[in-house]
Amino acid sequence: MAISAESIAHIRLTVGDIGRSRAFYDKVFGWPVALEVPEGADAETRERLGFLHGGVIYRLAQGLIGLRPAGSDLFDENRVGLDHLAFSMGSLGELEAAAAHLDACGVTHEEIKDIGFSYILEFRDPDNIALELTAPK
Repeated sequence: MAISAESIAHIRLTVGDIGRSRAFYDKVFGWPVALEVPEGADAETRERLGFLHGGVIYRLAQGLIGLRPAGSDLFDENRVGLDHLAFSMGSLGELEAAAAHLDACGVTHEEIKDIGFSYILEFRDPDNIALELTAPK
């Protein structure tokens, strides 16, 4: 019998500098924060939210994405683990608007590519994590 998982509930990325990464994800994506340790939280709250490790969890339309500080090593998709993380967009026009937004944010990115069945826009976060936006044809 196979496990009948139907979607990803959440993913958490480890980052070198939570402030730098949070500024990037806030500026580029603007997702609402689902969970973080509140400023001035008491010891009980800090303990209850200890699994955040000083990071943040964002809410997307479907699922969650978290950032967790974990040292200063840069991402390398050629090591075992994550290759890249891709996010769906609705159309080529949305992908073109995203490219313009990345330009306005000062984020280096590749040109939009036609890969046959969809379009992709590739870029990297401050820890060199490979990110991709995709749009159907």
